[in-house]
Amino acid sequence: MGNAVLEMSVSVDGYVAGLDDGPDNPGGGVVERLHAWAFEEDFRWFRTEGVQGEMMRQVLEVGAVVVGRRTAEQVDHWGGAHPGGVDGSRRLPVFVPSHRPPGPTVADYPLVTYVPDIETAVARAKEAAGERDVHVIGAVTGQTGLAAGVIDILQLHYVPVLVGGGRRLFDVLPSHVELEILRVVDTPEVTHVRYAVRR
Repeated sequence: MGNAVLEMSVSVDGYVAGLDDGPDNPGGGVVERLHAWAFEEDFRWFRTEGVQGEMMRQVLEVGAVVVGRRTAEQVDHWGGAHPGGVDGSRRLPVFVPSHRPPGPTVADYPLVTYVPDIETAVARAKEAAGERDVHVIGAVTGQTGLAAGVIDILQLHYVPVLVGGGRRLFDVLPSHVELEILRVVDTPEVTHVRYAVRR
């Protein structure tokens, strides 16, 4: 069985979204800056060459996705399935932890499943992913997953920018969390750091 990997691009001052993040402005105006390392210049598709291409291959070879409700709804559940594989040809199941039932459009998305809590979301995603990892997305989802002890790996992409305000990745944690550095890949665009969560 694979790992649950919280994978996020983050500014040096800890932000994953800007101040005016919302449904009409996902990411609060900093999404392109935080994710430029992952995309070709026209932002049409992911990079496939070099260090950044290798990082994106790892991200896209997961078997399932766990994402917070807010993020899932902002992107309309990626049209019913998260794109997987470097060419986007795989359709990945999406699990959304939420205490509220999904909106009506989710009925048209058989690969999107709402579950009551983060523990269930990660367990179901790991089952669906088989030997592949599970991609966990979102600040609140990540914090909740760490608190519940279901996040195995943090893969953070530190972008050399100071956002100055907005949504922090680790704004509130219920307790001390020890990490072990597994890998650091430093490039002029971004520093990729992979941590194991110590239990």
